[in-house]
Amino acid sequence: MSVTPSQAHVTRIARRRAKAGREREYEALVREMFAAMRDAPGFIGAQMITPETPGGDYQVIAHFRTEADLKAWDESPARAALQPRLCAAGENEPEYRVVTGLEAWFGPQVVAPTTHPPRARMALVTWLGIFPTVSLYLWLVAPWLSPLPFLPRVALLTALIVITMTWGVMPRLTRLMRGFLNPSAHS
Repeated sequence: MSVTPSQAHVTRIARRRAKAGREREYEALVREMFAAMRDAPGFIGAQMITPETPGGDYQVIAHFRTEADLKAWDESPARAALQPRLCAAGENEPEYRVVTGLEAWFGPQVVAPTTHPPRARMALVTWLGIFPTVSLYLWLVAPWLSPLPFLPRVALLTALIVITMTWGVMPRLTRLMRGFLNPSAHS
């Protein structure tokens, strides 16, 4: 089964400042929004990244299965009820960026470098995804591709692995391992 861009996992990043003195209220409203999102069809997960320095931008990252699921959330009564309160606590209109699939890996950095997990932990989690995926494809698929010349065989195997990692393994693995990847955010 192939995944078309309209079916791909979609991530929306919203940046906004809270009004001075209303930061705790804003954070509580974002957490309330996350609770409401849990009931939305296609919702995968969300996180809030607080500003590195006082008065800086908050980043709210929401993951949905499809663009249609994100659109349904945007048009939902639950979101409509929260928006006026978020606008009242927010200093400006949010700036949105929507990314899907591999675009999130190659787009400009959105999160401050200090909020990224340590590289060693990212490498370990990536290996935990790649090792079984590659092993499975080498065991199950490689024998069927053996009549092909080397480069087409490698091209097909790596394409299968990239598709599986991007839309299957890594979204689930990073969600499962988020406490390990970002221990300070979950302590």
